[in-house]
Amino acid sequence: MNVSSPSQNVSLRPYRDSYQSAVTKNVIVIALGLIINYINGMLIHTFRKHQMFYMTPRYILFIHLVVNDMIQLTTAITLYVSSYVFYKINVSVCLVIVSFTIFTSSNSPLNLAVMAVECYIAICFPLRHVEFCTIKNTYILISWIWFLSSIDVFPDIFLLIATEPGEIFLSTILCKRDNLFRHPVSLKKQEVLYTIYLVGIWIVLFYTYLHIFFVAKAAKSSSGDAKKARNTILLHAFQLLLCMLTYVYQSIVRSLVYIFPSSILHIIFISYIFIQILPRLVSTIVYGLRDQMFRQKLQMYLLCTICFKL
Repeated sequence: MNVSSPSQNVSLRPYRDSYQSAVTKNVIVIALGLIINYINGMLIHTFRKHQMFYMTPRYILFIHLVVNDMIQLTTAITLYVSSYVFYKINVSVCLVIVSFTIFTSSNSPLNLAVMAVECYIAICFPLRHVEFCTIKNTYILISWIWFLSSIDVFPDIFLLIATEPGEIFLSTILCKRDNLFRHPVSLKKQEVLYTIYLVGIWIVLFYTYLHIFFVAKAAKSSSGDAKKARNTILLHAFQLLLCMLTYVYQSIVRSLVYIFPSSILHIIFISYIFIQILPRLVSTIVYGLRDQMFRQKLQMYLLCTICFKL
């Protein structure tokens, strides 16, 4: 494998893995992806089997985040494996995969901001929660999340079509965003848009956290719903930090390679595991395991599955 993969713009020197190392790394990546997607798949199945979940905005937003993580993980692993198997792939195929990757990468922080606002309303305005957080409004917000994410990808697609010859879609390319959307306008737009989104989302998280903190302090309660909501928003902030690591993936790898130049291939692989794959488990921990109601239903389904297999 050339070190310019996996799915990020890390173009260093043309080191390549040995055959055994390449097979081992791909097996590890695929195995982790299957495990995480299996767990998330069970979360989705548990959600679908119980009407109480898809009638509650909080769980609808959660399952949207889980589905988003599954798509993001699948596309990331697809790009990783294809960089070993094919190295270069058709531009049209790359465009589809990269577009889904961009959509899901942008969706995650926006979804976290909406979930933080839902917690804020539930704690600070409990009497208005039913009025504001309806099923209809939840799906409208999810539509807006996808619309805002489309701003990150559709202008680049239109610019690609307008500035590149049609033959490019029949050619092959090392599938990375910056190789595909290489126009200076696309690169600048990506930088500005990420800055606006992330600054805005951090403001939302801090605002909601501080208000929930003051409500909890005023109520002099250290173990109620306010504390749980406050801790949830802190976990959302941690998830957002993980999302930001994706954006600075190249800088992290370059810094580590500069410090440990003899371990370039291992650095890229380990960074990929910790930045691209393992963070997909965080959503499972935040709601799938921390939420008592969801955890009970999930445990029931797991026990029934194990008993059936036995």
